[in-house]
Amino acid sequence: MEATVRWTGLSGMSFLAETGSGHAVLMDGAPEGGGHNLAPRPMEMVLLGTGGCTAYDVVLILRKSKQDIRGCDVKLSAERSETEPKVFTKINFHFTVRGRQLKANLVERAIKLSHEKYCSASIMLEKTAQMTHSYEIIEDAEIPSEHDTQG
Repeated sequence: MEATVRWTGLSGMSFLAETGSGHAVLMDGAPEGGGHNLAPRPMEMVLLGTGGCTAYDVVLILRKSKQDIRGCDVKLSAERSETEPKVFTKINFHFTVRGRQLKANLVERAIKLSHEKYCSASIMLEKTAQMTHSYEIIEDAEIPSEHDTQG
């Protein structure tokens, strides 16, 4: 895996990050740090990446478990150390999983597997941060599945 991060050279602290897979994202600093608040902070990107990593796992695990999952949101709340390095010290993951007749034990299992085995981002962050997880399941019975619309 490769990435390139380049200071834009503009006044302030904006950086353009390019991934090895050909995608780009802008990052910026806080105004008090010389940034212009035009894009996410680098540590926000770390949190976003962790949320994406675990949501990906949960959806994949639930699909493999033959669950009719229709949506998965993860709200992450994090605290950082007051002193340098300002690592994450606490992160809460709250999953909102939507679908039809989802089994709570399988949702819980998917979250656990993600955080203990598959999500490399959360496993790395667990070295400095206390991790907590919660979830809710929303029944999504009113929206037909693709199985219901096929002949």
